[in-house]
Amino acid sequence: MAETFKAWQCIGCGKIDGPAQCIGVCQDRPVELVDAADFRAATALAEQERARAAALEEVVRRIALTHPRNGEWERTWLALQGQAKRALEAVPPRAEPSAGAPVPAPPGGAA
Repeated sequence: MAETFKAWQCIGCGKIDGPAQCIGVCQDRPVELVDAADFRAATALAEQERARAAALEEVVRRIALTHPRNGEWERTWLALQGQAKRALEAVPPRAEPSAGAPVPAPPGGAA
């Protein structure tokens, strides 16, 4: 997980200022920042998606690498289908963003 630090944000313009030891050569440059809570939420969602992908990849790998014997196609397919259903039940459904959910604007109104 990325490191965080405490900073101060202007409630008017959104300017962010953080603690630092100034050596007299400072220059302000634009940077892109994200709220720590938003970052943690995105990281948690990414981890869920990785777990979901791993579970489903296991089933796809079985399907791709299974070679049924002659006359056993239907039985093999039904077994693989059962494994796929169990894998889908074991992973949480994909979290879809709710329609019309407001997207917070960045500080200072910058895009």
